[in-house]
Amino acid sequence: MPALPKTLPDDIDALKALLIQSQLRAVQAIEHARTQAQQEIERNRREFEQRLEAILEQLRLARRRFFGASSERHIGQDRLFDEAELLAAQPAAADDDDDDDAEGQAEEPADGGAGGVSAAKTTIKRRGKRVPLPAELPRVDVVHEIAESERLCACGTPMVEIGQDITEQLDIVPMKIQVLRHIRKRYACPDASQAPVTAPLPPQPLPRSNASAQLLAMLLTVKYVDGLPLARFEKVLARHGVQIARQTLARWVIHVATLLQPLFNLARDELTSNDLMHMDETSVQVLKEPGRAASQDSVMWVQRGGPPGKTAVIYHYDTSHAGDVAVELLEGFTGYLMTDGHEAYRDAITPPDIVHLACWAHCRRGFVEAAALLPKGKEGRAHEMLDLIRKLYKVERTARDAGMTAQQRHALREEKSVELLEQIRQWLDKNKPGTPPQSALGKAIGYADNFWPRLKRYVERGDLPIDNNPCENDIRPFVVGRRAWLFSTTPAGARASALIYSLVQTARANGVDPGLWLTQVLREIPAAKIVEDFEALLPWNLHGRELATTVRS
Repeated sequence: MPALPKTLPDDIDALKALLIQSQLRAVQAIEHARTQAQQEIERNRREFEQRLEAILEQLRLARRRFFGASSERHIGQDRLFDEAELLAAQPAAADDDDDDDAEGQAEEPADGGAGGVSAAKTTIKRRGKRVPLPAELPRVDVVHEIAESERLCACGTPMVEIGQDITEQLDIVPMKIQVLRHIRKRYACPDASQAPVTAPLPPQPLPRSNASAQLLAMLLTVKYVDGLPLARFEKVLARHGVQIARQTLARWVIHVATLLQPLFNLARDELTSNDLMHMDETSVQVLKEPGRAASQDSVMWVQRGGPPGKTAVIYHYDTSHAGDVAVELLEGFTGYLMTDGHEAYRDAITPPDIVHLACWAHCRRGFVEAAALLPKGKEGRAHEMLDLIRKLYKVERTARDAGMTAQQRHALREEKSVELLEQIRQWLDKNKPGTPPQSALGKAIGYADNFWPRLKRYVERGDLPIDNNPCENDIRPFVVGRRAWLFSTTPAGARASALIYSLVQTARANGVDPGLWLTQVLREIPAAKIVEDFEALLPWNLHGRELATTVRS
């Protein structure tokens, strides 16, 4: 209540007026405090409801991820045991029963078949044509003859051969394990006046081991391409009567990684020789990292870049997510860098030397999650944004399908994508103010708004990517393998894995089969002496068909 003045007036009427004014001010102060309290309560209530809704959204998303059907085409671990049934039910481009891709029509009576008054046509979609078997595979002829007694015509004339029908069947010979005996002939003078001469043993990848180049290539392929842990490969060998401890297999992997180090270095040099690079990262657990708990995660960083026709994919193991790692990995690079929203890259971006691009695929995922929270069959604001993003990707698909050059793609983006980006910006400005920032839609809008300058930058040139999917595709084999082997035991093993993943993914990025390439490399690299010898073994210097012929011969 407001205080009374120190000196009171002598006039009784003036005193009454003063008291009334004081009472009015007190009532106003009370009303103001009540209004503020009500506003504070209302604000707290709204914040509580928003936080509760955000928690419920996260719960629904978690339930959907765990129990809901996935939109991915691949089969996850949770559907492992009904994989055959799931895949058999899907339409396929190739089938082993149907040899045409036309649509057949079957007729059935209408009205339950009563009276046969009319017929309804049911379209039956034929499955796709069988894919021809690869021409480079060896052929083994199995000849089927007609019995001689059946080669006599009804007229009594013996039949003559006029041709043959050939049906090809894909066959697999079970893994054949053999022992290579290197017999080195020794010669000497009959009178023993000179020392004997022995044929030299060709350089071997691991001279002190009994593993051939082809065995080592298979070891690396099943682990780093097929994601098979060494413990399982140990059991595969045991089924064929060969006992090799997984510890021995692990040592072979580390030693082979050392042997392949020059190829890794050369591929790494190509990485920064172009003005476009992708980067991504994922976690990896290393049990015996000095100074760190076994449960503490480390990081596998992945970079993809290089000039056209020489794409290099480089993995780097480190204990830290910090930005100084990204700074080190980007040393010497200038150009456009495509990443997700990880803040670690912020310290590495030094305009104008490095210009940051953001991934539209990451941006889209937030709106996909927001749309998934709506009741089935209902569409909301998230669907509006997804439709706009879908149109952006349609422009990219049109350019890809038409085989456009970078200049043509840039012109198409200027014509269509720039206008779509302006529509997206207007949508964000309209919907951001009224959307709770902690909701799924609010987070998606916040992500798009925060990274907007990076998201729209890809239209500056025709060769800039719209998303980071190429790098994510490179990191996926590592993630799939990690689900099987779970962790690395030592830092040396993690670094060896990073090097070998780099080389097999670089081979794949250049259209070379990693298994065939590794076999050829491990046969020839022991004899390599100069830089040109190693450069000749890089994936972009070997051609697939020639490689297959050389390795299998």
